[in-house]
Amino acid sequence: MSSTSAASRKALSKIACNRLQKELTEWQVNPPLGFKHKVTDNLQRWVIEVNGAPGTLYAGETYQLQVDFPEHYPMEAPQVIFIPPAPLHPHIYSNGHICLDILYDSWSPAMTVSSICISILSMLSSSPAKQRPTDNDRYVKNCRNGRSPKETRWWFHDDKV
Repeated sequence: MSSTSAASRKALSKIACNRLQKELTEWQVNPPLGFKHKVTDNLQRWVIEVNGAPGTLYAGETYQLQVDFPEHYPMEAPQVIFIPPAPLHPHIYSNGHICLDILYDSWSPAMTVSSICISILSMLSSSPAKQRPTDNDRYVKNCRNGRSPKETRWWFHDDKV
């Protein structure tokens, strides 16, 4: 699903490896509520199970996030997508791409995988309706051939959902 295959991705820097090891250890001790890291031997790609929060439109539903870490994480944001089927949400495209500013323009090296997950769950939980973005079909068509969501020029105009 990612635009960069495992073979073409650059190896993580020492700083990135150390940071991810620290985050993974913290996750194992204190995982964010509603999330489960699916253990693999690949530190550069995490798969995370997301459980819809009780009392929301997504209660009882389970989705999977794929988090791909770049060579220079945390100075550069990871690529985060839902593994299809993605939840129906006004800011989540059917190909799994997520329109959320912290994944792009508002990224900060102080953020962690846990803080990303909490932001995504908050976004899901605040949605008043299950629907795709109005430009879903056009966007997904333009993303064929494995285009990364990080190559998109997002327009962050709606913070109500």
